[in-house]
Amino acid sequence: MREKKNIYNVFLIFLILQLAIWTLVPSFTNVNLPLDTIEALAWGSNLDWGFNKHPPFSAFAVEVFYQIFGNQDWAYYLLSQLFVCFAFIVLWNFQKDFFKEKIYGFLSIILLCGIYFYNYTTPEFNVYISQLPFWALTVLFCWKGITKNKTQDWLILGLFAGIGVLAHYLFLYLLTALSIFLIYQI
Repeated sequence: MREKKNIYNVFLIFLILQLAIWTLVPSFTNVNLPLDTIEALAWGSNLDWGFNKHPPFSAFAVEVFYQIFGNQDWAYYLLSQLFVCFAFIVLWNFQKDFFKEKIYGFLSIILLCGIYFYNYTTPEFNVYISQLPFWALTVLFCWKGITKNKTQDWLILGLFAGIGVLAHYLFLYLLTALSIFLIYQI
């Protein structure tokens, strides 16, 4: 039991470091915000249900942070890291169904950090970052729906899938893959 608690503490330290490092370093080293974040700020000033390039969720999220923090660059780096860390938290909860040893779940998240889109590009809040938690939540609740077959899990799956499509249109690829998987399961 003590080992499981220690791994959980290490995971919390990892999340804090992820949040702090990838928020503070770009805040002190970047002269300007990344272009996609600036674009989302511009779109957020007149919220529509979509734009010629992307759906509205990333602009909505940036606008909420603009209303809270104003034009502080660090806030948008923090926003991006909140989305990344929330995706890690969802994955931490998801791995409990697969690994008896929590160290393997933690290692899977560390390995995920080795992917380019989960490390170097994370300070730039854009549609790719905004969809990360919804990818994880959609897969988690699809899994819960399959294993527990509770109506609420299927409804939550639909909610997160819908928000995911509002985050990025390429989210449809995940929904297509899950549909094929569900058809195969029947």
